[in-house]
Amino acid sequence: MAHMGERESRGCVFCAIVRGEAEASIPYADDRVVVIMDIGAVTPGHLLVIPRVHAAGLEDLDEDTSAHVWRIGHRMGRALRRSGLRCEGVNVFLADGEAAFQEVFHFHLHVFPRFEGDGFRIEADWGTRDRSLLDREAEAVRSGLAALGYAGPDTDGGSEPRS
Repeated sequence: MAHMGERESRGCVFCAIVRGEAEASIPYADDRVVVIMDIGAVTPGHLLVIPRVHAAGLEDLDEDTSAHVWRIGHRMGRALRRSGLRCEGVNVFLADGEAAFQEVFHFHLHVFPRFEGDGFRIEADWGTRDRSLLDREAEAVRSGLAALGYAGPDTDGGSEPRS
């Protein structure tokens, strides 16, 4: 994993914000994350939860930092509902990789208020999938977990990597 100050963070706008070298509106910060208002907001109140450590994407971020990012994202979603901004719902959204529309390659979590008529849409084929396809996909995910060293539901059910 790359850390602040290493080659991967040069030219990264989020690293510059974390270092205080670029302008940002910051409603929250702690020793592991900085939360900024998104300049390209979907709706007013659109937040980005950014880890202080540079990680291009999900694969590069350690699980403890990732869990903290999601914890703060949860807190920010709750704060949006109490903020006085128009907020009838909240989306928590991760874009990991180009195919997922990630534009800034420093891991970040989007948290934004939703309301009727806000214009945000995710277009997809939302059809019901056949159980046999779902079962095959579940097996593929279990295989991915095994490759990471984690037990699946058919083994000991552990949530920690095997030694």
